[in-house]
Amino acid sequence: MNRPEKYRYPAALGYDELTKKYYVLWPDLPGCTTTGETEDEALENAREAMSLHLWGLEEDGDKIPAPTPLQKINLEEFTKEGNKVVAVLIEIWMPSFRERMATKAVNRTVTLPGWLDNQAKRASLNYSQILQDGIMERLKISRTVTKKKKSRVKTTT
Repeated sequence: MNRPEKYRYPAALGYDELTKKYYVLWPDLPGCTTTGETEDEALENAREAMSLHLWGLEEDGDKIPAPTPLQKINLEEFTKEGNKVVAVLIEIWMPSFRERMATKAVNRTVTLPGWLDNQAKRASLNYSQILQDGIMERLKISRTVTKKKKSRVKTTT
């Protein structure tokens, strides 16, 4: 699947007098919303929320909606009780986000007999490492670690 490196979507940025928080809503991404204590925090959270939302659509194989042109956004539908709302463009860079999600650690619950857990604790075994190694062995996957070479620049005076 050919996935774009970046997405840019219009959003509605508003301030809720009741909660005293800024909020961001997307007309093209139903269910995607975020808030922040400040305008800057709301916009930063917006990039994260939009990245996660679009990454989820990509992962599920869902259709990514086309962004509505900024000038065609109807802000009235996002205005609550007379609060002022402005249209903003939120742009995200997906390659680094996809990499972060691919390498993100996840928690799994493992059930062991008590006697085995006691033996493992006495031996100071790392359950996570053993489980990773076992799964990789079962799937015939090898762990490859690529080390980047540091470039050394010599300066002359």
